[in-house]
Formats: sequence, C-alpha cells, structure tokens
Amino acid sequence: MNITKNIEQIAKDVLINEARAVENLTNYIDTDFEGCVREILNSTGRVVITGIGKSAIIANKIVATMNSTGTPALFMHAADAIHGDLGMIQRNDIVICISKSGNTPEIKVLVPLLKRRGSKLVALVSNTNSYLAEQADFILNATIGEEACPNNLAPTTSTTAHLAMGDALAVCLLELRNFSSEDFAKYHPGGSLGKQLYLKVEDVISNNQLPLVSLTTALKDVILEISSKRLGATAVVDENNNLLGIVTDGDLRRMLQKESNIGSIKAADIMTRTPKTIDKSAFAAKALQVMQENNISQLVVNDGNRVVGFIHLHDLLKEGIV
Repeated sequence: MNITKNIEQIAKDVLINEARAVENLTNYIDTDFEGCVREILNSTGRVVITGIGKSAIIANKIVATMNSTGTPALFMHAADAIHGDLGMIQRNDIVICISKSGNTPEIKVLVPLLKRRGSKLVALVSNTNSYLAEQADFILNATIGEEACPNNLAPTTSTTAHLAMGDALAVCLLELRNFSSEDFAKYHPGGSLGKQLYLKVEDVISNNQLPLVSLTTALKDVILEISSKRLGATAVVDENNNLLGIVTDGDLRRMLQKESNIGSIKAADIMTRTPKTIDKSAFAAKALQVMQENNISQLVVNDGNRVVGFIHLHDLLKEGIV
C-alpha cells in the first residue's frame, strides 16, 4: 500500500476529469438526441432501459428519474433479457441500450432480438463506431477521453457521462411535457420532499390552539394567553377576529427592559402592528421560507384578514419540512 501519494490531488484529478467529460457532452447534443426526445415524447409506449454491469446500475437510475418526472420507464437487465425478460417489452415501447463499448457479447445477442420485435432502439454509448451504434435508430453520444481510473479500465468517467446524458434526456422530456411542481408532488407523496410540494399551512395548524386577545387586554392576561397556548405569541384582534397586531415573547421582554410601571399596560401598547402573516392555503414550505427570511419562529395564519391560527417552526420540524 502506497500511503505517500497525495490523496487530495488524486481526488481533484478525478473530479476534474469527470467534469470535463460532462462539459464536453454539450458537443454531442445533436439531431439524433433531439430525434430521440421527440420519439419518446410522441410514443404511446414506455421507455425500456437496458445494460449490463455498471451500465445496468446507471440504467436503473435513469429509469427512476424518468418515472419521477412523467416519463413511464422500466429497467431490463441485458443478460436476463435473453432468458425471458424480453417479454416485458410491449408494442410501441422504446428501448435505450447503455454500453460504453457497444460491443459486449450480451449486447450483440440482444440487439437482433430487439430489432426483430420492431422496437425503436436508442444507443447510449461511448463508442459511436460500435456494433450497437450501427444498429441503433438514434445514437446518444457519450464519448469520453479516458476513464478517471489511472489504468483507464474501471468505469468511472464513462458511467458519469452516461448518467449525465440520461439526466439531460429526462429533463428535456420533463420540460416539453410542462411537468410542474404539482405533478412532481403526485409522484413523491412521501418524505420531506413530498410534504414540501403538497402540505398546506391549514393542514399543519389544526392541532394548535389559537391565542387571541383584544386591544384592551391587560398585560397579565396577555402573558397568560401566550403561556397557556404555548406558541410564544398571541394575535391581537377585533370583535370579528380581524388581525390588528401580534404580541410575542420578544415584545414582552423588550417592554420589561424599558418599563417599570407595568400595571396599566394593555396589548395595544406593546403589540407589533404589522406582523408577518401567511394565508392558510399557502404551502407549509412557504411558511418556512418566510420564517427564515425574517428570523422568526411563528406566523399568524389568515383567511383573508381574519385570524384562523398560528404556525410555528416546531410544527414544520415535526412534519419533516425542515
């Protein structure tokens, strides 16, 4: 084991190698790439992506990206395809075959079978003079100079280039389909990502108590309202629950630092008259953004000008938005 080599420099060289290769792919976005995008866009079938070895792993990732962005796709292992999995390919499906060399034995067996079925064949290759490229209807050119591996053997830069080309393909399809954040949420309902895209403020506040006082509420009762409702603030409202202001823990501390005679103080004397608010129909992620931008931990929730609740940073933490 050679521990004298510069680890930082090795890592930097790998990243530079792969970054240059990805940047160079812009030279290969051509009429074949555009034709492939339009073929998939106009297809009534699915995209079947196949490969072997490391290419199979990249194929799985591209499949996942397409499925989550509105393009139905599935993975077929190139070796399994010739042992029965060809049956998963339906009429009008488009097959993308990923291979660095385009000349592996499995690919050479698979391609004629695909052609015989009448499937449109897309070659995602790093060798445009290969058997696979010659047989393909469309070539996605992912040519690289060399692998990041010092022996130019281990798939490193080539797999990165294939992955990037797959992302370019998926995003083109996404944009041409006008795939929106709302569409994205339909495919990602679980976890924090999904919640950011569909969870509304009104979904979060239902378990919170609603602290309210009037303009003339005495300081003692303001403190009791804030303490009992455990949200660190209370809204100040008129008789119709229309928002007039807010009193926070911070307002109370600042008041106590300035005033010695507090017996006659009312809510109107210490409230903030233009508090930050959010509509109940807004996304919870938007509430988080407002809190972060203003360095606060709660927002008054409105329905028009009427106060209907409070949303607290802890609510968003509990929901996994943060």
